[in-house]
Amino acid sequence: MFVELIPTLGNQILIGMKGLLKLEELGMLILSFWAFHLTEQSWWWFFGLFLVPDIGMTGYLLNEKTGSWTYNIFHHKGIALLVFFTGVFLSSMHLQIAGIILFAHASFDRMLGYGLKYEKGFKFTHLGEIGPSKNKQVL
Repeated sequence: MFVELIPTLGNQILIGMKGLLKLEELGMLILSFWAFHLTEQSWWWFFGLFLVPDIGMTGYLLNEKTGSWTYNIFHHKGIALLVFFTGVFLSSMHLQIAGIILFAHASFDRMLGYGLKYEKGFKFTHLGEIGPSKNKQVL
């Protein structure tokens, strides 16, 4: 059933696992747009706050370990969902929007190949190494 949805040309699969993961992240980004739409807030808030989670990168100014922790706090989808549902429980639109923005931003970053960071450096992510590398995998 699912295999029929994978684009093919004859017997050749046109999209690899990384491509499927990027499509999944695109779906979650679109879900975030829909969730924000339901808040009935101005879209200027969404686009104005969209890059705010990258403040987590400032931890790298201290060292790799602190940087990975601060980056991951602002890019972890579980934390984004916790913030959102805390907002639902407390009837706080601010927390709901914060959770939606965190989730949308994390989905966008992962769609681009930026995953959660390991302590050994910014380019080492749970999705693989980013940046110039000999073992780059193509879609």
